Amino acid sequence: MCGIAGIIGNYNENQLDAMLLSQHHRGPDATGKYFDEGCIALGHNRLAIIDLSPKSNQPFIDNSGRYVLVFNGEIYNYIELKATLQNQYDFKTESDTEVLLAAYSIFGRGCLEKLNGMFAFAIWDNEDKKLFAARDRFGVKPFYYSIKSQSLFFSSEIKALHAAGISKIPNEKVWASYFAFGSYGMPDETFWEGIVQLQGGHFLEYENRQLTIQKWYCFEDEVAKQPQNLTFEQAKEQYVGLLKESIQLRFRADVPVGFNISGGLDSSVLLALVNLQENSKDKFNCKTGLRPLDKLGTGLAQTDPILERQGAINAYTFYTNNPDYDELPWVEKMIAKTHNPLTKVLLQIDEVPALAEKMALLQEEPYGGIPTLAYAKIFEQARKDKVLVLLDGQGMDEQWAGYDYYTQHNEATIQGITDSPFKSNMLSASFLAKAEKPVYPKPFDDAVLNKQYRDLFYTKIPRALRFNDRISMAFSTELREPFLDYRLVEFAFSLPLDYKIRNGARKFMLREIASEYLATDLVFAPKRALQTPQREWLAEDLGQWLGECFAVIEKSSFLDWFNKEELKRELQLYFDGNRQSSFHIWQCISFCEMLNIID
Repeated sequence: MCGIAGIIGNYNENQLDAMLLSQHHRGPDATGKYFDEGCIALGHNRLAIIDLSPKSNQPFIDNSGRYVLVFNGEIYNYIELKATLQNQYDFKTESDTEVLLAAYSIFGRGCLEKLNGMFAFAIWDNEDKKLFAARDRFGVKPFYYSIKSQSLFFSSEIKALHAAGISKIPNEKVWASYFAFGSYGMPDETFWEGIVQLQGGHFLEYENRQLTIQKWYCFEDEVAKQPQNLTFEQAKEQYVGLLKESIQLRFRADVPVGFNISGGLDSSVLLALVNLQENSKDKFNCKTGLRPLDKLGTGLAQTDPILERQGAINAYTFYTNNPDYDELPWVEKMIAKTHNPLTKVLLQIDEVPALAEKMALLQEEPYGGIPTLAYAKIFEQARKDKVLVLLDGQGMDEQWAGYDYYTQHNEATIQGITDSPFKSNMLSASFLAKAEKPVYPKPFDDAVLNKQYRDLFYTKIPRALRFNDRISMAFSTELREPFLDYRLVEFAFSLPLDYKIRNGARKFMLREIASEYLATDLVFAPKRALQTPQREWLAEDLGQWLGECFAVIEKSSFLDWFNKEELKRELQLYFDGNRQSSFHIWQCISFCEMLNIID
């Protein structure tokens, strides 16, 4: 995983240098630049994960000299893809970077459908003087761009565009919609005026100052291609095979790999299947404590040389020393079966103000509150431990209909909330008028599927991926999401609702799969809506800091966005005990921290 940057059109080298410096944390191992004079400047910050040699540094030029690549992410199936290209391309490295560029040189944009990975990349065609850029199916890796003075600027993070001279002007429509409806913007929007995202599953081409964008991944079409009328057991067997292969693919690295775990079902399944890997010294069945008799049962080679380089796999979890929220007892019970080395990372109350300020500078847009701060500490510790790749369990709820609101007749996007967490009364009438309630596509004939689709492509997954990209890269570590392998998501999504929810049990098939490896009391542990005591901390121990944040808003030049009296009233109500949700409170903290970025 790395940082990419580029300017097509008028540029000076100092601009590119400033962009690369702002993203240095994304790739501290090497910094490279490429110039096609008068046309383009490309830059790259490398975090070396696969093929650590300097030969794989970027920008990377193909054998013909025609194509130049800057690439952020990983192509997990690069070994299999390389094998199919051996007779058409003379490979000089062992990197997935070269495989990606070779595939593009042979297949053009058609290479995208052959990739299993997380990626955002740009390729400059020296012959046609054209830029091609693309983003992976679910948008795991970021790609931001802006057009200014007839030049196209792109980067992995917003701060790089600001460093190049793009103005720091808040996008009032997106901010208003965030406060009024809890929206983080549509997939192409950001909280900054003039800065746009390339959507996941899309590519762009830029030639002769003309920008075209096209969708290359149609999820609905791929779901329709999935096998129909499978029995429950047939579907379970196929899903397990895909799941094991997905995890095995994401262990491909030339650096140590670990994983993050909580006490929930999803990460418990991850723990169990991680310990089936060929590179785990202790391949235990997490239910019996015995070694499994069967092999992985995947389409991959059983003796992957990359997998064999690592021994016991490190696990990481966070806690806050609050038994009402911490899942540490569940985690420790699981780890007692598998014997993975477990690192427990503590977030303390007095760390929150300084961490929140730092996180705002890293995220540059609103993020998920104190849980994001706690999660970030895991990556900080992993980097100290020299574990540079971590896996986590993101994506299961969306493919298996795991949230309570999927079967409720409402438009909720937050689990466990009865009253609206959004307080539009805090906004001035003129600012509220700029808000737009998001309307999401409904491509399926089923209400539950449409909610799953919304969460996958418009709400939960896009924002979680953005939060997690920034916090992992802040500490120069790579986060991989095995449960977001497109094959898993498409297959699970296509299955009947009865396979997902049965007798009140959500993620039913997943629980059945997990029961083969996990103790029963862990498999059916209740889902927790909250991960940290954010509501209590903000109202009590952090009350003074919270009051100071609100005071900053009241003294700012953006006060006209708000109804000052209602802003004060909501804060007082919160202090007085109206704390079912702290979302509106954290929104104000996020805005306060944004003011520091503008300044």
